[in-house]
Amino acid sequence: MFLVEDLSKRYEQMLNNPMNSSKTNYQCLKCNDTGWVDVMENGHLRVTRCSCFIAKENKRIMEQSGISLEFQTKNFENFDTKNNPQLVTAKNKAIVYSENFLKFEHTRYNSILLCGQVGAGKTHLGVSICNRLISQNIRVVYMAYRNIITRFKQKIMDDVYYDRELNRYAAARVLYIDDLFKGKITESDINIMYEIINYRYINRLPVIISTELFLKDLDECDEAISSRIMEMCKGNVISLKEKELNYRLYS
Repeated sequence: MFLVEDLSKRYEQMLNNPMNSSKTNYQCLKCNDTGWVDVMENGHLRVTRCSCFIAKENKRIMEQSGISLEFQTKNFENFDTKNNPQLVTAKNKAIVYSENFLKFEHTRYNSILLCGQVGAGKTHLGVSICNRLISQNIRVVYMAYRNIITRFKQKIMDDVYYDRELNRYAAARVLYIDDLFKGKITESDINIMYEIINYRYINRLPVIISTELFLKDLDECDEAISSRIMEMCKGNVISLKEKELNYRLYS
């Protein structure tokens, strides 16, 4: 973290940079492409990041998140509940989670689980949470469970790749696991997911999880993983149970 004096010096250096002095067509007229602007607060001048820098940073975070262009368009505004009570409750709970994230990020109960009915809109809500967090300059990594777990097993003999990719998901500031334990589950799947979930549990790193499995099903898959998820998601479990509830059919 920089002190105000440090920021002022950096800002002055950027303005005096010969590369900037000859430039007349700036992309941002607020900061002349330096990324810094002067603002008055309580009668005092301070230097802060320009909105253009924040926008570029958000774009960079989004590109690194692994969230597809299609998923980037999903948000709470275009999640249509059709006045279904379950979906209304689920949407409101997801919004509250994303709005209060910074308050509980480093606590034990910092995660959220969306589980149950196929096609109920769990992924839409999960991605909406991610997009809202990214808009707040919070780094998120998206993990499409079935694709990533297959890739892990294909590269399991490549220690460099395995360790690098495992760290990408285990140590991310926020991790979204989409469709956890979808399809046939093997011992390798359990071992890989335990490494990721346990690391995040120990280090109190938030995880957003969507899964077609209900709580009892997760417990049957692996009690160690399930118990950690349930503790991390305490108070933030969205369970969609009605068989006729299928968001895809009427969205």
